[in-house]
Amino acid sequence: MIIQQRYTRKRFLRTGLSLLAGSLALPLFASGKKQPKLAFSTLGCPDWDFNKITDFAHSHGYTGIEVRGIQREMDLVRSSIFNTAVKRAATLARMKEKGLRFVGLGSSSTMHYADLAERKKQLDDGRRFIDLAAQIDCPYVRVFPNNFPKHQEYEATMKLISGGLKELAEYAAGSGVTVLMETHGDLVRTNDLVRIMKAVDNPNAGLVWDVSNMWTITKEAPAVVYKELKPYIRHVHVKDAKLDGAKLQYTFLGKGDVPILPAITILEKDGYDGFYSFEWEKLWHPEIAEPELALADYPVVMKKHFK
Repeated sequence: MIIQQRYTRKRFLRTGLSLLAGSLALPLFASGKKQPKLAFSTLGCPDWDFNKITDFAHSHGYTGIEVRGIQREMDLVRSSIFNTAVKRAATLARMKEKGLRFVGLGSSSTMHYADLAERKKQLDDGRRFIDLAAQIDCPYVRVFPNNFPKHQEYEATMKLISGGLKELAEYAAGSGVTVLMETHGDLVRTNDLVRIMKAVDNPNAGLVWDVSNMWTITKEAPAVVYKELKPYIRHVHVKDAKLDGAKLQYTFLGKGDVPILPAITILEKDGYDGFYSFEWEKLWHPEIAEPELALADYPVVMKKHFK
C-alpha cells in the first residue's frame, strides 16, 4: 500500500510537470480567457513576400492578415498571389495551413470625387476589390471618404461620399462582403461620419474605426466617439503616435500620445468581437522601425493589456 501511494504521488507530480510544460508551449494567446483577434496590415511590411508574411504572423500569435499591397503592388487584383484562380487557391491553402484568415482588403477607392470619369474609375476599383474579396472569403473591403476639396461645397461632397459608399454596398449585396469606409482624411469628425452612415443606411456598409486618424485631428475622447459610431464599427485599425506640433511621429503601441489603449478597453468591455488590426505605416514612412521589430512588439503589448 505504501509503495502504491508513493508511486501514485510520483506519477501525479510527473503529470503536473508535464501539464505545466505543455501550458508553457501553448501559443502566445492561449488561455481560458477570451483573447483578442489580432491582425496586421501588410502596409507594415511592404517588401516581404507572402510566405514571410504568413510565417511571421503564425509564429507571433496573429490569426488575421489585412492586405494592403503585396511587395508594393497595391492593385491586389493584379498581385502575384491573387491574379489567377490557381494562385488564389494556393494562397488560401497557405492561409489555412498557417491558421490564418484574410480580414480585409485595403483598396484605394475614394468617394469624394465629382469628376465623372474619375468617379467611375474609383467606383470600378471598389467593385474589383469586392469581387476579389468574395473569391477569397474575405469579409471586408476598405474604401476612403476622403477629402473636402476647397473648390467643392461641403454638402455636395457629403452627398458624393455617401452616394459612392451606398453604390458599392449595393453592389456587394449577396457576396458575403461588407464595404467599410475608414475614418480617414478630412472625414474624421463624429458628426460627419454619423451623417454619412445614416444617409447610406445599408447593412453591407460599415466603418473601420481608426482611433489615431480621428484623435490626432479632433481630440474627441474615444468614449464619446464610440458611443456614436458603435452601430457602424466592424473593424479597428490600431496605431500610436507622438504629436510634434502638426507632425506625427509613429511609435510602438502604448508609447505615444494617442488614447488607443483606452479605446481598446472600451471595445473589449462592450463585447467587440472583430479584429484589432495593427497598421504600421512603413510603406508611407520608411524612416520608422523595421517590421521585424514593430510587428513583433504589437502582440506582446496587446497580451499584456488584455491580461
